[in-house]
Amino acid sequence: MFTLAQLTSFVTVAEELHFTRAAERLNMTQPPLSRQIQLLENELGVQLLDRTNRSVRLTPAGRAFLVEARRILRQSEHAALAVRRVSTGEAGALSVGFTAASAYSALGDLLQTARAALPGVEILLQELVTRDQLKALGQGSLDLGLIRPSATGPDLACRPIVREGLLAALPARHPLAEVSGPVRIEDLDGQDFLMYSPIEARYFYELLISVFRAAQVRPVYTQYLTQVHTILNLVNGGWGIALVPEAAAQTRYGGIVFRQVTLPDPRPVELDLVWRRGNDNPALEALLRRL
Repeated sequence: MFTLAQLTSFVTVAEELHFTRAAERLNMTQPPLSRQIQLLENELGVQLLDRTNRSVRLTPAGRAFLVEARRILRQSEHAALAVRRVSTGEAGALSVGFTAASAYSALGDLLQTARAALPGVEILLQELVTRDQLKALGQGSLDLGLIRPSATGPDLACRPIVREGLLAALPARHPLAEVSGPVRIEDLDGQDFLMYSPIEARYFYELLISVFRAAQVRPVYTQYLTQVHTILNLVNGGWGIALVPEAAAQTRYGGIVFRQVTLPDPRPVELDLVWRRGNDNPALEALLRRL
């Protein structure tokens, strides 16, 4: 099979129609250049150049092959450039996991940074609960995760990215929605409450359980749910009240009133950026440098 060196030699001679000038362009002597052309013609089984002591001309086969040779060389240059861009993190793909609640806050800023810093990198988004993100990170199917604090293990690196407060999401006709000022955590005692799942939304479940236990508050759990947007839809439908991350107030529901909640820790909700140690995706390294 012919080589890129042979194609480069042929294209240069075809453009110069002179072996000496072509050899000078290629920083080589004429004999090895002539040898490259001969090897190429032998490989193709056709004569590409008519050579005399006074001139060099392309044969009909040579003119046809010149078009293809240039195309192949362009493709090889593009391939080499693409590989170099991937190796520096300027191209390629980056898979990013996120929880539904993180889409209200950190995800937008993260994507904006990624687009600005790595415009040639394809971002592949996966909406997953924290437990499934940790599994995907361990398996290598996810490069970066936006998760709630969890036991990550020695093979994962973690960086806090957001801390925020909790808001009471109240049906518009609920008595607490008519009260001005923050809602006291004690006001939730005995109220119909939309609770997070202890399995799929373990972080929020344990956070609220600790808050209620400390305040000796006992809401009436009407449903156990995983996603914040599902909880908000049910609040909007009058199924109960809920506590949600404050970024969730960016949603627009005509039937929901958001109120601050008085808590000992005003910002108890945490969100972490997590990735697998040893992940050799250059795009991940490039993004982490810029965050």
